[in-house]
Amino acid sequence: MIQLGIDNFVATVVDPNTGVETSPVQRMSDLLEEIELADQVGVDSFGIGEHHRREFYDSAPPVILAAAAALTKRIRLNSAVTVLSAADPVRIFQEFATLDLISAGRAEIVAGRGSFIEAFPLFGLELEDYDSLFAEKLELLLAIRDSTEVHWKGRHRAALTGQGVYPRPVQDPLPIWVGVGGTPQSFVRAGALGLPLMVAIIGGDPRQFRPLIDLYRQVGRDAGHSPEELKVGVHIPGLVGDTDAEAADAFFPGWKQLLDVIGKERGRGPVTREAFDAATGPDGAMLVGDADTVAARLTALSQTLGGLSRVSIQMTNSGTSHDTLMHAIELLGTRVAPAVRIATARPIDDARAAA
Repeated sequence: MIQLGIDNFVATVVDPNTGVETSPVQRMSDLLEEIELADQVGVDSFGIGEHHRREFYDSAPPVILAAAAALTKRIRLNSAVTVLSAADPVRIFQEFATLDLISAGRAEIVAGRGSFIEAFPLFGLELEDYDSLFAEKLELLLAIRDSTEVHWKGRHRAALTGQGVYPRPVQDPLPIWVGVGGTPQSFVRAGALGLPLMVAIIGGDPRQFRPLIDLYRQVGRDAGHSPEELKVGVHIPGLVGDTDAEAADAFFPGWKQLLDVIGKERGRGPVTREAFDAATGPDGAMLVGDADTVAARLTALSQTLGGLSRVSIQMTNSGTSHDTLMHAIELLGTRVAPAVRIATARPIDDARAAA
């Protein structure tokens, strides 16, 4: 049965009618109210991203998640993603182990390399070490998870010679997912390690990821990992509204604003409404629509990708108001989630068994 989650990048929010930006203090207050509601209506997980840009307030996810842990009872709390390449694995483990204690065993790490490069110069790292930093730090993070006293040596960090890393979490082991984009090597790495996979689908046709997910599962099986270990999740943009048109109209302006800023930095043109509408259609990479539409597309997405353990919907951008999000969260928990759980509890097809 599939879990449904929400990911949030804590984007700055501008009132579309007045042009006034919500203050950072109010934005954080709104966010915690949104997480509390998600917990109450039955959403399975809530993830906080990590960015180091003007457009977001999520540079310290464990702090936000700890505040959320004190307000919630059952929802799982995760990063989305922790930019492990630019972090110290010892501190990351300590922070999430502490979060696990505060939440009584609800913390998860989704470790990735990130899709932005701002963290590298900010923390004095070389961008050319992008992949080797991640591989080495993931190795260390897993070593810390496996043993309190760690013996480890690498290239990018001072060696550990038996020092203890404390505190230890409630969960043993502390869940660590690998967040990936479209690089085959990342899928192979996660499969070889037997770590659950969180695939970021932010554009194109989701079907293009099926061969990569199949590769992950094959590598994992060949390495001796059980199907229960080889869980696949998806991070995907979307919004639930009362109608398809209402959801699209609420999501598009802020989505366009954000992508236009990023696109300009990367040499791309502005986003058009036509492109957005295609991305929210049956073959697109965005889950935007009413509860029935989103539930149907989620079910189809799970079938397309050979069975999913979790789908986390990234519903925030600079134009999505707090009221809109609160309503979307309520719809996700009370209408979308029950329908998807029933649909995905049934055998999906023979493709997963053959994958």
